[in-house]
Amino acid sequence: MSSELFDAIQYLEKEKGINKEVLMEALEAALISAYKKNFKSATNVRVDINEQTGSMHVFSRKEIVEEVEDSQQQIDWEEAKQINPNYEIGDVIELEVTPRDFGRIAAQAAKQVVTQRVREAERGVIFNEYIDREEDIMNGIIQRVDPRFVYVNLGKVEAKLPEGEKMPTEVYNVHDRIKVFVTKVENTNKGPQIFVSRSHPGLLKRLFEIEVPEIYEGIVEIRSVAREAGDRSKISVHAPNPEIDPVGSCVGQRGQRVQTIVDELKGEKIDIVEWSDDPVVYVSNALSPSKVVKVLVNEEEQATTVIVPDNQLSLAIGKRGQNARLAARLTGWKIDIKSESEAKKVGLLAEEKEVNDQLEEPLFDTGEDLFD
Repeated sequence: MSSELFDAIQYLEKEKGINKEVLMEALEAALISAYKKNFKSATNVRVDINEQTGSMHVFSRKEIVEEVEDSQQQIDWEEAKQINPNYEIGDVIELEVTPRDFGRIAAQAAKQVVTQRVREAERGVIFNEYIDREEDIMNGIIQRVDPRFVYVNLGKVEAKLPEGEKMPTEVYNVHDRIKVFVTKVENTNKGPQIFVSRSHPGLLKRLFEIEVPEIYEGIVEIRSVAREAGDRSKISVHAPNPEIDPVGSCVGQRGQRVQTIVDELKGEKIDIVEWSDDPVVYVSNALSPSKVVKVLVNEEEQATTVIVPDNQLSLAIGKRGQNARLAARLTGWKIDIKSESEAKKVGLLAEEKEVNDQLEEPLFDTGEDLFD
């Protein structure tokens, strides 16, 4: 066996991160397979490989018995004692059976099997590398597009962006650079399969973690994200330290931080609201940019009735109910919106227009001036 093979194994370990022990086991398995196939010998054999000299030896393992019934598996006790008088019945003896021309035959078989094992090991290395990137953002380049997927080159592997994970407002062109959210990594017979998304709420969350140092450092927390990709999103944030303005931290000076994210998402509007454990305050904030007069809470049904000024009703509901829908998903509360005049008719609001003293104005008008 040429020492070049061992040089190649060392190269693969160094350059591709494939464990040398895995490759040596594959090589031994290949040599044993070649021996059994070409020399129709006993199945109980082992191969000894000397990395220093590049040599190899095949040994047949036989049990010492008093009377031989299978010459390939057994050896006579008297014959064994001629090799070593200390052998006893039941011992296992190893006899070298390396054929003269075995090296050439074995090398051919070993090459094929080792190549297969190398391919499997490489797939394993890639899978282990990318499984840690689930629910994370990666940069890639669009390689090709077909009716089912956009294929994105992530470096060592090609990821699939399914039709349902695209942003409806985006056009995907070959060679475009793109940020994607890794949703799933699978290890299959064809190698690692990676699925990515541009519409997942996790993409928005990770973008804020990248752009806002206070989030990355844990000073500001993202509590919830509701997203209708390509159109509008809402994100609620909280700062355990009352001296920190969580909304202002995310917006950045002159809106620079949030604008960077809006640009990455091709103009998707983003409302940033402050989280609160008080559902009255939280639901009111979530319905921003509309103003709220009163919030009635039904704890048992996890539902709220929100009363807004008559001229704010359409803003609170939003186009096709989007603002109310996103607010409900963001807070986890059902939201029924009524105008002041309607609330008075059904007795939910007194004629003198009681204002709920618990309500606070949102610290930041979450984007109407910036994005609308």
